[in-house]
Parts: sequence; C-alpha cells; structure tokens
Amino acid sequence: MDRRLVAPLVAEALGTFLFVFVGVGSIVLYGAIDASADLVAIALAHGITLAVVVTAFGAISGGHVNPAVTVGLWIAGAIDATRAAAYVAAQLVGAAAAGFLIAGLYPRAAWEPVGLGAPSLAGGLDPLAGLVLEVVLTMLLVAAVFLTAVDRRAPALGGLLIGLSIVGCILVAGPLTGAAMNPARWFGPALAAGNLANAWVWIAGPLAGAAIVALLYRFVLREGALTTP
Repeated sequence: MDRRLVAPLVAEALGTFLFVFVGVGSIVLYGAIDASADLVAIALAHGITLAVVVTAFGAISGGHVNPAVTVGLWIAGAIDATRAAAYVAAQLVGAAAAGFLIAGLYPRAAWEPVGLGAPSLAGGLDPLAGLVLEVVLTMLLVAAVFLTAVDRRAPALGGLLIGLSIVGCILVAGPLTGAAMNPARWFGPALAAGNLANAWVWIAGPLAGAAIVALLYRFVLREGALTTP
C-alpha cells in the first residue's frame, strides 16, 4: 500500500467509526428511555458529531466519512478511483466496528427494540418512497459538501453547515427511513444487528443523490463549468 494513503485511510475509518458510534449510541440510549425516542436529540448528536469529524479529519483525508460523498467526489473528478475505493472500504470497516462495539457495550434488551440504531423504513412506507427520500436528502448533504467545503468560492464553514444539513434531514425523515444519507451509517449497525433488509434503499438512494449533485456540480455549478470549452 502507498504510504501516503495510510493516514487518510486511518482518518476515514476513525472518523466514520466515531460518527456511527455516537449516532447509533444516541438512538439506543433514547430508544431505551422512551420508545418514541427524542428526534431532536438524535438529530443533534448526528449533526454535531459529523461537523466535528469533518472539521477534525478534513485536512488529512477530506473528512468524507460517507461512501456517497466519496463516490460523488469521484464522479466530479476530485478523487481518483483507487483512492475512492480505498476510502469506501475504510469507511465500511469503521462503521462495522462501531456497530459491533455498541452491540457489545449495551445490553441486547436496550438495542434490540431499536434495531441497534440501523436505519429502517416506517411501517407502511413503500420502499420506493424510502429510496426517493434518501436520494433527495443525500442531495442536500452532498450539495453542502460541494458548495460549502469543496468549491473554492465556499465560505469557511464547511464542517458546520454539513453537520447542520444532517440535523435538518433527520428532523424531516428520521422516523421514515432513518435519514441515513450514508451507506456506511446503515451498514455498520445493520451488519451488527444481522438485519440487511431493504439494503438497496440505503445503498442506491444515497449513491444516486450524490451522483446527481456531483454531475450538476461538475458540469453546471462549478466555477467556469459552463464557459470552459
């Protein structure tokens, strides 16, 4: 392995681990206290942690901590395929480690009722509707990444605004799909809980949303995109 990749991969694995650990932990904790859970507290736990992680690891790896973000950046030409694949693998490892650690630390009786915090579809919600929700929510998240952190015209508020986008999305659709917007966020707890049902919703949805925004950024929104021959 290229030694130059070691630090970024460790950053992506650790960043994803911390994000998933706090996010899943908040769901397990509040779910154990109240079956309806505290959506605002859970949204803030995810958003604040993501803002910290993106800011902390941004200088090392870019602070993707999300396969959808990595794929979006690859589509936009901001990262090569080899690095992108390595990032995604590191993110999945970090997420799985967080899921299994939560499962080991908390009593099964605490996490089983909430499915170990893995995103799931609300009763009666059609999986296709769930897919569309994940597409749209991920578009907001990835737009925040490109237009507040990647673009050179962006304000120096990337980490904060990316975190706030997560808060908003969870408040809108957390009870419906889990508002994952991140295949790794779904994968870690789902794998640890042994429930991979409707996996395509949380894989295809975020990846499609990221792809839409990445293509729009690359060919329309990026500075000079419509004037470069």
